[in-house]
Order: sequence, then structure tokens, then C-alpha cells
Amino acid sequence: MTLELDLSALGLTAAQEREYQSLVVDGGGTVDMLAARWQRPVDEVLGVLGSLRDLGLVEVATFEGDVRRWFPTAPDVALQGLLNSRRHALSVAETSVVALTEMFRRDLNHADVGDLVEVVLGADAVRRRFLQLELSAREEVCTFVDARPVAVSPEENTAEAQALDRGVTFRVVIERAAFEDDTTVAEAREALGANALIRAVPKVPTKLLVTDGVVAMAPLSVRGYAAAAVVIRAPSLVHSLVTLFESVWAAGIPIVLDPEKDLVDGPAAGPDPDDLALLSLMLSGLTDEVVGKQLGMSGRSVQRRLRALMDFTGSTSRMQLGWEASERGWVTRRSFDS
Repeated sequence: MTLELDLSALGLTAAQEREYQSLVVDGGGTVDMLAARWQRPVDEVLGVLGSLRDLGLVEVATFEGDVRRWFPTAPDVALQGLLNSRRHALSVAETSVVALTEMFRRDLNHADVGDLVEVVLGADAVRRRFLQLELSAREEVCTFVDARPVAVSPEENTAEAQALDRGVTFRVVIERAAFEDDTTVAEAREALGANALIRAVPKVPTKLLVTDGVVAMAPLSVRGYAAAAVVIRAPSLVHSLVTLFESVWAAGIPIVLDPEKDLVDGPAAGPDPDDLALLSLMLSGLTDEVVGKQLGMSGRSVQRRLRALMDFTGSTSRMQLGWEASERGWVTRRSFDS
């Protein structure tokens, strides 16, 4: 019996994880028995068992003069202890990061130019800095994507998926020409599936990355370098770039997934007949599943359509969307008097 486990975050090596799982599932035994089971030399088995004992994951017992037998410690005891230790270490590290960040931001008003604006030269350096900034995001990443990737191609941007998995919000504006690239389309489809928000515009003014509204990265043209960028921490400059992003975002058309997983523009001039029916049923108080059943679509499709309508109207809640739908005349009360 093999389980899909991953205990690497607790500091276990692949060998330690594999052999501990074997002990839990198949039971303990003598060194010779375990060497035969794992098909490894006795000295290697002793080394792994010793490391597991140091972690508190195995125990040794001798019965009536018999040879020593190795048994797994109960996972809820042994692994929970490791987990608590890791949590404590991460909590201490997080507190230290917060303290250092506060010190850094407090000194920004008196910082040197090099602390406020950092020039990054070379494609490799730009790629590393870009991915590092995305991985450092705690709340939101805002970005412009054009049709000419220089340092970071869509398939290389693994940091975006990791940040989305952590619950970071992504708002991405992509110029339409970029959708001619199959890789960009595939990445956009995957990002939408992870609840990123994407809008399309005829052309973005520049490449741009803004994390948490406090750090921005934009391209530079430097003689002798195929790629260069500037990382900006000066609050006034970052605020200006955030304002630029918001204005372009407001003018963009939401990109959504249709039920067949294709990318389509969201409602540009208003809802289509299906959207009107959806809004009417939603305002009647029906659940997404019931609305979807009435319209012959899945609950997820209902949610995607509602999200597209919320993006189009600038609504932050379904209640506000209902108000907008009424104000715009999409859904109105009708008299049933003859």
C-alpha cells in the first residue's frame, strides 16, 4: 500500500519519508528484516533508522533477549511534534521579516536613491527579480503583459501558480496580440481556473509588475543589455504606477472561460440573454446550482458569468451587482396587471 504523502516541509528526506511510511503501513522489524523489505544494505538501513530515531519517528525495543526491533512512533505524536517545531520557527521568522520590513519602510523617507530605485541588468537577473517579487507577494499582484516576452516567458513563470495557490489575488491586463501565442492562451486559461482576473486591451502602455501596492518593476532600455528593468520602492512613484494600472484595468474587457474552457471576452456592451436570465434567477434568491440547472449550465459556469458581470460593472458584491443591473435597466420590475 503506497500513499501519496509529502513530508518534506517537516525536514524529512525522501528516504526518511519512504521508510517511515513503510514502517507505519507494513510494521516494524529487525534490521535484517527491514533490509530485505527495502532491498538495501544493512549499514544503509541502520543509517536511515538512526536518523529517524533522532527525529523521534522510530523506537527500538528488545523482547526476551531477542535482537532489537524497530517500530514507528505514532504519527500523531511524532509528526505533530515536528510540525509544531516548524510552525514555531516559521512564526519567529515571519515576525523577524515584519520587523525588518517596518524598519526598511520607516527609513524610506531618508533612504538613498539606490534603496528607492534598483536597476537590474541582464535577462537572467531580470527573470530572477521578477519571480522573486511575485513569490514575495502577500495580497495582490497587478501586472501588464505585452506580446513580446523578453526575460520571463509564460511557461517559465512558475511563481504565479505558487502565489495563486497561497491565495494571492492576481489582476492581469494582457494586450490582444499576446493571445496569438498558444502558450499565453494556455497560461491564461490555467490562471483563470485558479481565480485570477484577466482583462484584455488593444495595447498595454508598458510591461509592469506591482506587488502589494508597495513595489513595482518596469522595463528599462540600457545599451549593451538585451533586457533590463528598474525595481521601484519610492512610494510616490509606485502610487503613480498603481494609478496607471487602475486606469488601464478599468478600460479593459474581462476575459472569462466558457463552459468548454475556451477564452472569451466578457460582456462588452451589456449582458446577453443568458446573462439576463441568470441575473433574474439570482435576484430571485436561487442558489448557483439551481440557477445552473434552470439554464442548463454548471454551477461553476454560473459563478464565472456572475464574476464577469461584476468585473464589467465594477461591483464588489452580488448585492451591488443586483443594484447595478436594476440601475442599468437590465432587470426591472414588471407589472402583472392586465
